[in-house]
Amino acid sequence: MTETIGFVGLGNMGGPMASRLAQNGYRVLAYDINPEALGRVVEAGAEPAEDATSCAARADILLTSLPRPDHVQAVMVDGGALAALRPGSLWVDLTTNRKEFVAELASKAPEGVSVVDSPLTGAVDGARNGKLTLFAGGADDDLDRVEEMLSLLGRVIRCGPLGTGNVTKLVTNQLWFIHAAAIGEGFALGMANGVELDVLWDAIKDSVGDSFVARHDAPSIFAGHYDPSFTLDLCVKDLGLTMELAQNVGTDLPMTERANETFVRAGERYGLDVGELHVAKRIEDDGQLSFRLEGDWVPHWEA
Repeated sequence: MTETIGFVGLGNMGGPMASRLAQNGYRVLAYDINPEALGRVVEAGAEPAEDATSCAARADILLTSLPRPDHVQAVMVDGGALAALRPGSLWVDLTTNRKEFVAELASKAPEGVSVVDSPLTGAVDGARNGKLTLFAGGADDDLDRVEEMLSLLGRVIRCGPLGTGNVTKLVTNQLWFIHAAAIGEGFALGMANGVELDVLWDAIKDSVGDSFVARHDAPSIFAGHYDPSFTLDLCVKDLGLTMELAQNVGTDLPMTERANETFVRAGERYGLDVGELHVAKRIEDDGQLSFRLEGDWVPHWEA
């Protein structure tokens, strides 16, 4: 724990992760353009940096947790954080990113700087409680260096060389989004044919229809907020990256294509800044149904 950890991007996921590292004895130097987000992490024990570039310049290991590849471009290239990294330092990008872009930035890093991609899954409650799954790609020596630290955030799966972390993450999101798009259809199908919603949910969870979406995400539908912690904008972004990977497959992927269309359609109706599960709300609205269910639905980001 003698190395200084720089952490840029303190949003819904980055903030809890940076706080967890600081609370577990790491020296964390943190930065976010949102002063309130930065303030919360400083309260948890991190030190504030003046900007992303100075954070990178002082870090032995730099972590970035940003919403989109263009934000990584703005911080690391346009803002100068990549060039500011010192020889011997290591950059871990936690962003769900484009594998070719990560490789391009690694090739532009200063001599002696290593790069790992490690996007993650597990939602905000996983970030707060150290129960994420991190998909790490990079050289074995680099992964050896950061694995103990990353393990404080959750389980680390070594996926292969640089870029494979992002491929693995996008595959898991591909399946997540397909399930999220489908569960609203399942609710509608059952309810329109005489089955109560609470009975459907109980049956789904204790059958071959069970999934992370059924257990973790369905309560956000029942509560009517549709999980604003992960927006349709991020879903559409990730599905766009997934469709780029699909070009290498050699055949069509109709389930993935329809999931992409379904999320785009929901975004066109409700806007991209709303919760991901508005894909279910569209079915609910069009079918003139109500997916509200009485219960103590504690938002997962507060769990």
